[in-house]
Amino acid sequence: MVSSPHEAMHRIFQEYPGLFSRVSEVLGVAFSPPTSVAVLPTDLTESRPVERRVDTLLRLDTEHEEPLLLAVESQGKKDPDKPASWTYYLSYLYAKYKTPPVLLVVCQDRATAEWAARPVHIGPKQWASLTLRPLVAGPHNMPLITNAADARKDLALATLSAITHADDPDIGAILKSLSAALREAPESLAGPLVELTAQGLGKRPAAEQWRNLVAVDLSFYTSPLSEEIRDEGRAAGRAEDILLALQQRDIPVSDEARERITTCTDLDVLREWFLRSLTASSAEDVFITE
Repeated sequence: MVSSPHEAMHRIFQEYPGLFSRVSEVLGVAFSPPTSVAVLPTDLTESRPVERRVDTLLRLDTEHEEPLLLAVESQGKKDPDKPASWTYYLSYLYAKYKTPPVLLVVCQDRATAEWAARPVHIGPKQWASLTLRPLVAGPHNMPLITNAADARKDLALATLSAITHADDPDIGAILKSLSAALREAPESLAGPLVELTAQGLGKRPAAEQWRNLVAVDLSFYTSPLSEEIRDEGRAAGRAEDILLALQQRDIPVSDEARERITTCTDLDVLREWFLRSLTASSAEDVFITE
């Protein structure tokens, strides 16, 4: 049961809200007297489920220090709503797990990284009740690893270097050093890093550089990316066979038919088209199914 002292210590501010400005003055923090006051509901329970998800959450235990929670967020651009969400995440995690949380924000451009790294003070200017201070990893502070020997020392860090520097002019050297280092690593370790690098580069021009390096330097791996590249190579070869067969038979190929053949990646379909190209009377007949 709530005690009377408990009630008195907070209810007095409901009855005399102007008291806060005088108490704050005694405490050495100046707040202006209020001109109006509204008593708000004290129940902070969510009235309906609100989906809130951190990108990655890890509990890290060490030998000599207390455990901590690591919340990792990927941030692609400035978002004025994010600081409030991040503050909520950290407060919730601390309340739920009773373990100190740390927020790490990973960015791929300097402007977003500098924005994310700014401390955010939650509360009035006179006295911030909470201060959000994310750790930020991005192109402004991640190392440029352009040497295979350095990449071998920490393959995961070299991979993160490639991802965070995806738009850097030296990305070609970074990727080349990473592929050289991965070539000597066990496939169980290298395979996931090959995929993560491809995923991290997205649709940037550097992604094509990485695919070419994987095709040449890491062609012996059986990762999904390697298999995809091999399939693309086989598809390109089969498409070339179809066009060559039509050319040898003096059958003209329209731009539309050529594009359809060269952009197809289904090996089974290309095989059927190749067989038809040996007897078809026109390029369009290659695509007709009986």
